[in-house]
Amino acid sequence: MHQLTKFSDLGLAAPLQQALAAKGYEVPTPIQAQAIPVVMEGRDLCGIAQTGTGKTAAFALPSLHRLAADFKPRPLKGCRMLVLAPTRELASQIAESFTAYGKNLRLSVMTVFGGVPINRQIRQLAGGIDILVATPGRLLDLIDQRAMTLRDVEILVLDEADQMLDLGFIHALKRIHQLVPKKRQTLFFSATMPKTIAELGESFLTNPVKVSVAPPSTTAERVEQYVTYVNQAEKQALLTLTLQRETIERALVFTRTKHGADRVVKHLTAAGIAANAIHGNKSQPQRERALAEFKAGRAPILVATDIAARGIDVSGVSHVFNFELPNVAEQYVHRIGRTARAGATGLAVSFVADDERAYLRGIEKLTRVRPTIVPLPENFLAEQAKLPKPARSEERPDRPHGQRHGQGQRRDGGGRSDGGRGGERPAGAAPKRRFGPRKGAPGQHRNAVTRTGGSR
Repeated sequence: MHQLTKFSDLGLAAPLQQALAAKGYEVPTPIQAQAIPVVMEGRDLCGIAQTGTGKTAAFALPSLHRLAADFKPRPLKGCRMLVLAPTRELASQIAESFTAYGKNLRLSVMTVFGGVPINRQIRQLAGGIDILVATPGRLLDLIDQRAMTLRDVEILVLDEADQMLDLGFIHALKRIHQLVPKKRQTLFFSATMPKTIAELGESFLTNPVKVSVAPPSTTAERVEQYVTYVNQAEKQALLTLTLQRETIERALVFTRTKHGADRVVKHLTAAGIAANAIHGNKSQPQRERALAEFKAGRAPILVATDIAARGIDVSGVSHVFNFELPNVAEQYVHRIGRTARAGATGLAVSFVADDERAYLRGIEKLTRVRPTIVPLPENFLAEQAKLPKPARSEERPDRPHGQRHGQGQRRDGGGRSDGGRGGERPAGAAPKRRFGPRKGAPGQHRNAVTRTGGSR
């Protein structure tokens, strides 16, 4: 396909081009260049692309163009375009992008997800909406309460389809498929395309155009990757000491479990490092506050589970720490790609216990990259002994708490890695860990640039 060089070549409506110019966007990303003309023609699309490749604009811009060109009254209790997303964060970010790109158009945008009162959403939907961004569970709640109908949907988007299946939304998606009109345009996006996802796509799509960008190895090659072999019990001290010694603008730390994320934050806070956790047990206001402080640099360390991190698109993430390795190699690629946005390079640091070595071998096989091994810091045991510990009352056994069961429940993949010896420690004094120039501790970067409103 001919590589278009500017948004002005794509034939988008003038109000959309004005919005793009106001944001300083001139050159489309590869998926935008491939997808926008196809979607503008009204064709179905199957896109394999990760968060950060610009896929939101790839479906938002041409859809806004089509809806504006065929202006209609808003359908009562309905919508003209439905975008399904797996998490609240991603739904919010997609809606922000639609609002920003469509600011010069007379099209309304609304988001619905769980965790907030449903009555307000029922009232807002009564008069109809042009573009609705929703999580599947809350959408079906609204339909069951007869506050919402899907009979007027002209454009249907499934974003992060693989994640929706991981979260147990398969039955919800099949039900939604029965409720939308057969004559519609469908845009289907997934970061991976295993057999189950491909079959789901086939049921939703009609003669789709397929586009694929950024295979996993491309992302992995842009990120400097490091590994330290360490006991599970010593990972917290290693993380704390690394964050104290390195210059870190913004870092994402990934844990396997929700409680593990909370425990990491308690230890970092005790050591004077500003950090927040984000996971499925947090309330919506807590999640929004944590993201806002992360974007603003007030709490530059964000500890997250894989599920909650989907949809976080923040520029200036300098480091990704794998406190625990994921047991699915593709998930590792998603994690480290968050520090290699828009062609930038980044650093990924993994702490690997003995029982995680098999996961590391799977990751190396997928990415075709062997991370650089970094020994434990000099005088690690002595430095570890000096670290402050959280108040005893804050430390609890590692068990799930506050979990609810039911359709659409957020599940964090994998079990906790419980340790074992973490590799041979070199004899004598180990070289100092350095992942970059040392300028100060986290939290001292006041002039970090942030950008909100969805990926381009």
